[in-house]
Amino acid sequence: MSAEENFYGKYGEPKKYDPKFKGPVGNRSCTDILCCIIFFLAIVLYVIVGILAWIHGDPRKVIYPTDSRGEFCGQVGGRNEHKPFLFYFNLLKCASPLVLLEFQCPTTQICVSKCPEKFDSFITAHTLLKVAPERWTYYTQFCKPGFNDSTKTPVEVFKDGDCPAFLTPSKPFTRRCFPDLKVQQGVVKVANQTIFSTADGSINATQLLDGAKGANMVLEVREVAMKIFEDYTQSWYWILIGMSIALVVSLLFVILLRFIAAFMVWSIILMVIAVLGYGIFHCYVEYKELKGVPGSEVTIKDLGVHTDLRVYLHIRQTWLAFLIILVVLELIIILILIFLRKRIMIAIALLKEASKAVGYIMSTLVYPVITFLLLLLCIAYWGITAVFLSTSSKAVYKVLANELTCNYTMKTCNPDTFNTSKIIEQCPEAECIFAFYGGESYYHRYLIVFQFYNVFLFFWLCNFVIALGQVTLAGAFASYYWAFNKPADIPALPVFASIGRALRYHTGTLAFGSLLLALVQVIRVLLEYIDQKMKGAQNKVAKFILSCLKCCFWCLEKFLKFLNRNAYIMVAIYGKNFCTSAKNAFFLLMRNIVRVVVLDKVTDFLLFLGKLLIVGGVGVLGFFFFTKRITIFEDKAPTLNYYWVPLLTLIVGSYLVAHGFFSVYAMCVDTLFLCFLEDLERNDGSNERPYFMSKALLKILRKKNE
Repeated sequence: MSAEENFYGKYGEPKKYDPKFKGPVGNRSCTDILCCIIFFLAIVLYVIVGILAWIHGDPRKVIYPTDSRGEFCGQVGGRNEHKPFLFYFNLLKCASPLVLLEFQCPTTQICVSKCPEKFDSFITAHTLLKVAPERWTYYTQFCKPGFNDSTKTPVEVFKDGDCPAFLTPSKPFTRRCFPDLKVQQGVVKVANQTIFSTADGSINATQLLDGAKGANMVLEVREVAMKIFEDYTQSWYWILIGMSIALVVSLLFVILLRFIAAFMVWSIILMVIAVLGYGIFHCYVEYKELKGVPGSEVTIKDLGVHTDLRVYLHIRQTWLAFLIILVVLELIIILILIFLRKRIMIAIALLKEASKAVGYIMSTLVYPVITFLLLLLCIAYWGITAVFLSTSSKAVYKVLANELTCNYTMKTCNPDTFNTSKIIEQCPEAECIFAFYGGESYYHRYLIVFQFYNVFLFFWLCNFVIALGQVTLAGAFASYYWAFNKPADIPALPVFASIGRALRYHTGTLAFGSLLLALVQVIRVLLEYIDQKMKGAQNKVAKFILSCLKCCFWCLEKFLKFLNRNAYIMVAIYGKNFCTSAKNAFFLLMRNIVRVVVLDKVTDFLLFLGKLLIVGGVGVLGFFFFTKRITIFEDKAPTLNYYWVPLLTLIVGSYLVAHGFFSVYAMCVDTLFLCFLEDLERNDGSNERPYFMSKALLKILRKKNE
């Protein structure tokens, strides 16, 4: 057996000539029906989960403080209408790791009308009850609502959790009472004191500082979020203007590429090199100017994590890191251009052919907007459902009574109707007390399952939307390639015809491919979660295994994306199921592996450079604008807390806009490339089997039709 026969036997047989084949097959049937049914059932269940979350959830809990009973502090019409501040019984417990695991302090929390203004302890207030009753009255306002039992001993009070053991002077911050901590000459003090006595002994002010940091952890994030929201209100229209500039530049690029592809490609390459060169120069200037500046020699490691990223711009190591990264990128691009300069000319021919196809089917440029809106819908549904699921916990109350005389002991009760219920008739001494914050229904028991399902369906739906876009564009561009007389033989409304075929016949196939990708992505999320939990672990073997798993699944995700993309092209053309299409696409690419690596990937690289130019250009323009370095717009630039907030939004938005246009070209090139490979296998240029490729491609390959 010859080497060629062995090669083709390993990766399938080449496509044979079929006189009836004229592009995407019209006579096709439904594929992967079982997966289609499962997909629709999963969506129905997802809607049910969302409805349950909206019924039980309360997103106000994310913004407003709530006490241990789940009641809002300061809510108009509520029990705590005149108690706007949240008070922690034992702030020291807020320094516990449980704060990170449960996102709340493991201590009793009540709503109060004002924060404590002086030091005091329960034992002292209880001892001096007869001598100073006003002191007892003042202290009990920080106990559980309704507590005023002076007959209970301090031990009984602490055991039942009725009152805090001590009070410290506090000030409200985001409606929470935090100790009035001050640092004087490196010493942490509370109201000018460093140590004070409590029922449990002496408490150091530094311990309170640790507790306050734990309780304040989420609040700092919330404060940053509010500042970010404020920045968006000041700069949203400038962000839209910047994204509009990116849209216009992308559209101009698409139009110009059709006529002067070679000039545009080489211009992109030179401009990217110039942008990186300017970045290198700017980083060097900043690095040099910071020499000798006090504090600039501090390392990033010593500086730690700060929410204000501007701090990092005042140390030399930051600019040195930027400088090294940009130099490495510049060298890589230059080396690639040196060794692949001849192949770039072939890629230019593919881009010209793709630009012609987009020119004949202009509706393909609008389709990314549909994909973006569908993805936005998926993200919005996932985010809203996640918030409602996270705020679904409720206050659970239990009956407290003598077990020998009352059968309702530790049963769930409703404090609003407890005094008129049958329980109080049978057990007069019973009380309905707060037990914990969560829930006992089946919904609350499986809340973590619903959260996981929400994440899983989010990935599945997003991948399905992307798959639908890929198969739609592939069908439209395949119609262009297999039209022998262009544009006369191109069918009418190819985009609508393609999306109609995809939804009617291949919903199950798209669901199957996106399901495989979603499973891998969910596993990657779980691995990242485990990695975060193991940050402080000392088991190097476990860390090594976890790193290997993360790397393997990252590679698997990249491979599946590549395989799915080409499988969808085959689905759009032949209408086969996912596995058959994936196998045929993979074998076709393997039979032409050299062309795949050189032509297809060089084209992808050039399109990436185009995105980099647009995003980089708009990003640099946005940087100078938001930092008020453009003189003519200095007065119009908004005053911001974090200039990087609108800047990053502008960069991400510009990337999405550019990606929308270039994704059409990338899909066009990939589709034309697969069609081109099949054309070479099916046909030989004779009158009976003419090539369908353009004259430019025939010239590059030194082939011709008779």
